[in-house]
Amino acid sequence: CISRTMNWRPLRATLAFAALLAVASADLFTSIADMQLLMDSEKYIPTVLDKYIKQEQQRLKELRDLVTDYNVRNEKQMENGIKDLTNPINAFLMIKRKIFDWRDIEHHMKANGAEGFLQRISDANYGIRSPTEEDLTGAAIGLLRLQDTYRLDTKQLADGLIYNVQSNYTFNAFDCFEIARAAYNQEDYYHVIPWMEEAMARLEKEDPPTANLNDILEYLAFAMYKQGNLKRALKLTEELFRNDPTHPRAKGNVKWYEDLLEQEGVRKSEMRKNLPRVSNERPQSGLENSERNMYEALCRNEVPVSPKQLSALYCYYKRDRPFLILAPVKVEIVRYKPLAVLFRDIISDAEIETIQELATPKLARATVQDSETGKLVTATYRISKSAWLKGYDHPVVERVNQRLDLMTNLEMETAEELQIANYGIGGHYDPHFDHARKEEVKAFADLGTGNRIATVLFYMSQPQIGGGTVFTDVKSTVFPTKNDALFWYNLLRNGEGDARTRHAACPVLVGIKWVSNKWIHEIGQEFRRPCGLTMHDHERYVGDLGGPLPRDAPNFSAYPKKK
Repeated sequence: CISRTMNWRPLRATLAFAALLAVASADLFTSIADMQLLMDSEKYIPTVLDKYIKQEQQRLKELRDLVTDYNVRNEKQMENGIKDLTNPINAFLMIKRKIFDWRDIEHHMKANGAEGFLQRISDANYGIRSPTEEDLTGAAIGLLRLQDTYRLDTKQLADGLIYNVQSNYTFNAFDCFEIARAAYNQEDYYHVIPWMEEAMARLEKEDPPTANLNDILEYLAFAMYKQGNLKRALKLTEELFRNDPTHPRAKGNVKWYEDLLEQEGVRKSEMRKNLPRVSNERPQSGLENSERNMYEALCRNEVPVSPKQLSALYCYYKRDRPFLILAPVKVEIVRYKPLAVLFRDIISDAEIETIQELATPKLARATVQDSETGKLVTATYRISKSAWLKGYDHPVVERVNQRLDLMTNLEMETAEELQIANYGIGGHYDPHFDHARKEEVKAFADLGTGNRIATVLFYMSQPQIGGGTVFTDVKSTVFPTKNDALFWYNLLRNGEGDARTRHAACPVLVGIKWVSNKWIHEIGQEFRRPCGLTMHDHERYVGDLGGPLPRDAPNFSAYPKKK
C-alpha cells in the first residue's frame, strides 16, 4: 500500500532482536512421559555447551580487538585534547561514534549476560549522560546551520575542511546519510538533497560500503519530489526498483510519480527525457529573508564599516568614580547610535576559570521569555546551555557584580543574576531584543523591576572562527575577544525600547564560546540615568559612562560644535 499524501515517509531500517524462550510445563512431576523427555534432553547439553564455548572464544577475541582499538583511539585523543571538540566535524563524529560504538559493545557483552557489567560501566560514567539519538540529530542540525550561515560547501565539509582548516576526521557515506536523515526528519528537504548526493558519491568509492544505496535512493527521491524535481524523483525510484524488485514501496512509487507528472501535463514518452537542473530553493525560516540574509552576512563579516564611521570612534580611560582614579577601566567605543562600548581586559583569566567551574554543574538548556505568559521556555532559535550564579555563590561573582556598577554607573541591586552560557555545535541565538516590547506586557512581571535598561556581555573565550554578536538593524558586528565585555543600552531615555538594539549570537564555526551576561533593569536607575528632556537626549550616552566626547562626534546636539 503506497500512501499518496504529503506525509509519506520511507520506513526506517531498524535492528530487530528475537529471543527464543523455551517454556516448560510447571507440573513436570505429574507425567512420567514428560520426565522421560527431560532426561533425554540431558544428552544434548555437552554439544550445546561446546558450541557456546566456541562462540564465547570468538566473542572474547572481538572484545580484545575492541580494547586495542580504544587504546589507540584514546592515545590519539590525548594528543589532540580539546581541539577535537572545537571543530564541529570532530564533535559530530564523536557523538555518533559514542552512540554506535556503545551499541557494538553492548551487542558483544550482552551475549554473555553481562548486563551487570554494563550497568557498572554506566554507573562509573561520572554522572555524564551518554549521547542519544536526539543528541546526534541536534549535532547534525547544528552542522547544517553552520553550513548555511558560513556558506560551506557540502563536499569540503564532508572532507573535514572548514575555511582551509582541516579537521582530524572526514565523513564516510554513512555519516553523510545520517546528516541527511536528520534533516529529513525535520522536513528539511533542502539539505537532504546535497547530503544524500554526497553520501551516494562516497558510497561508490567505499569497499566495504558503510551505507545502503537503496536507502539513499529512497530518501533522495522523496526529497527531490518535495523540492519540485518530479522527473528526478521518478528516475531515482526506478533505479531503486531495478536494484530491488521486491522493495515494498518502489514499484508503487514509480506509478505515483508517473501519475503526478501526467497531472502536470507531461506525456509518458517525455517523463524520462530532458531532465532539468535540480531545483533546490532554501525554505523560509522564522526570520524575514532580508533579516536572515543580513544576519548571516554579518556573521561572515561581509558588511563593511565606512571609514567615516571608524574615524569617529575612540578609546579612553574611565576615571569618573573614586576607585577608578587608581584603577581606571579601559573603554573602547565600537559604535554610536545606538552606543556600544567594549570594556577591555575587564575580567581576568582566573575569574573566568572560577565562573566556568561554578557554572558547569548547573548548565541546562537555555530558555527565552514567552511573550504571552512571561514564563521561561526553550526555543529552537536559541541553542545553548546556561546557568545562573548569585553573588553569594562565590566571592568572584560578587566582585564581578560590584565591578559592573563601576563599569556602567548603573544600580545592580535590581539586575538579574549573572547568566553564563556555553554554545555547542551550531549553537546560536537568532535576532531578538533583550528588552520587552510594548505588547509583551507580562514580561519580567515576576521580577517587579521594570524593563531591561541595558546589557553587559562578558566574553570568556575567543573562538577561532565565528561566534560574533551582530546587530541586524544597524548592521554591525562585534567578534568575541576574551577578557572583554560588550555594553549597550536597550531603552531610550524616555523609557521606550530602542529597536536598533535587535541583535543575535552567531554560531561558532571553529572553537569554543563561553559568555556571561548581566541584564540590568530600569527600577533603581532614577538618579543613575534620569529621563531626558528632549526626544534626542537618548543619544547623549558617552557622558553616562564617564567618557570625554569629542566635539566632532556625529549628531550629538548636547555638544554643539564651535563656530
